[in-house]
Amino acid sequence: MRKYIMPIVAAVALGMATSAMAYDTGDLISMQQALRVATNIGLVTVSHTQFAGYEWQIEGRDISGRYMEVDVDATTGAVLNVDR
Repeated sequence: MRKYIMPIVAAVALGMATSAMAYDTGDLISMQQALRVATNIGLVTVSHTQFAGYEWQIEGRDISGRYMEVDVDATTGAVLNVDR
């Protein structure tokens, strides 16, 4: 009987476990979508990406190796600012 208790307890514990709920992003674009926007305007190498609440701040280099920073709106995906 003892050899059946642990598998039963494990099965009950697994049955009671619920799946993790994803954080509700409220229709914000993902980092991959923001990176796609930045690469479409000339960013080639990405060195740093940060989410600042309402925008994605993406730093890197363009095709000629110059520093470039792109700010992408987190709700619409529009380019807010480009610093070169």
